[in-house]
Amino acid sequence: MRTICLFIAMIATAAAANAQQTSDSVVFKRIADDIFINSKAYENLRFLCKQVGPRLSGSPQAEKSVKETARMMKELGADTVYLQECMVPHWVRGAKENALLVDDKGGTFSLNVCALGNSVGTGKKGIKAEVIEVRSFKELEQLGEKGVKGKIVFYNFPMNPTNVETFRSYGEAGQFRGRGPSMASKYGAIGVMVRSLASNIDDFPHTGATTYNDSFPKIPAIAVSTRHAEYVSSELKKKTGMQLYIRTECEMLPDVKSHNVIGEIRGTEFPNEIITVGGHLDSWDLAEGAHDDGTGCVQSMEIIRVYKQLGIKPKRTIRVVMFMNEENGLRGGRKYGEVAAADKTNKYIFALESDAGGFTPRAFGFTAKPEVLSKLRNWVPLFKPYGVYEFSDGGGGADIGPLRPLGTVLSGLRPDSQRYFDHHHAANDVFEMVNKRELELGAINMVLLLYVVDQYGL
Repeated sequence: MRTICLFIAMIATAAAANAQQTSDSVVFKRIADDIFINSKAYENLRFLCKQVGPRLSGSPQAEKSVKETARMMKELGADTVYLQECMVPHWVRGAKENALLVDDKGGTFSLNVCALGNSVGTGKKGIKAEVIEVRSFKELEQLGEKGVKGKIVFYNFPMNPTNVETFRSYGEAGQFRGRGPSMASKYGAIGVMVRSLASNIDDFPHTGATTYNDSFPKIPAIAVSTRHAEYVSSELKKKTGMQLYIRTECEMLPDVKSHNVIGEIRGTEFPNEIITVGGHLDSWDLAEGAHDDGTGCVQSMEIIRVYKQLGIKPKRTIRVVMFMNEENGLRGGRKYGEVAAADKTNKYIFALESDAGGFTPRAFGFTAKPEVLSKLRNWVPLFKPYGVYEFSDGGGGADIGPLRPLGTVLSGLRPDSQRYFDHHHAANDVFEMVNKRELELGAINMVLLLYVVDQYGL
């Protein structure tokens, strides 16, 4: 009899679960249809790109973006919108960079370059020295001071084309942009040129932050387009004593005040349980910051609109955050984490970030305990009609990373990444490169994930 009762109970449980998923699939369809028909994300992105423009931390455009996204969230229906103050770096590029490859007969070839973010400048006169190519830190170390001192180091490390997951290749190559200048300075180099972190061969130099080690002198650092990196490498193999002239006028100014922008929908049952979702509001100064990370910002704000439009009342408080200064300091993410750590009233249970471009969504990644991830994976079948097929182990984002010590479950939207590094940190990261349909699919899946977490908890 007991066995029969257990069997009946199991059947009843399964039936209830199926009924719940059927009910949720109806809600999912309502949410998706509403976003496809009524979304404001694409037009908000157009405004952010075309009316505000590049939004480097500390710039007037960055401050304009704070005001405009606060306005947007109010208009979308957030219960509360407020600013969270943070001090941010204020790096300025200055006059357009100039770089010439010079042969032993005085012939020159102009290179497509840009200064790395946070780099010191050369000054108006520029610098000129013999250029040497290395493809690893090991090669640099083998050359040592004898081979490097007084020269300009050219790091020529292509992104690995065999990685289908292009972020893996980005991580492998990114060390030369981040640590390369200080590593070269250690051996007496006077400047650095880094192959752009791009997965294709083109004429756009890609910027991005470098981080100086205070133990060594700060030296100017530039990125060169992948096409011209190939050219320089070819010339160095054919000729000896090639020199590089670099002129950059960038500089770091004193920190300035800026803000994260926060919009909330108050929870009805567990208002002290906080679900965070967002993207970073700042961008590099070379373009409009469309994919990086205007798309993540407008996708996150769309959550406010669709909840209000459909009359969905969350059980938990949903907090939409436009993080400031992800690109060259992470000050906004750190400030948000610092305030959360000191918050004795609320519990930060879940955080979702979109910072991988506005391309077709493929998956979500999670940093969570195995039992939590297992629970979340029960919902994957409901996401498949909307293009997400996987809930993978490992995920999150730079701005929500500071929440991890609080036990917050972290998640990151994972769009198809094959085209992302065509635009990342380059002048072609503009509104026209974003597809409306793909952008909205990402927003749909983000809302669906938050709906599941809000309704059923973790």
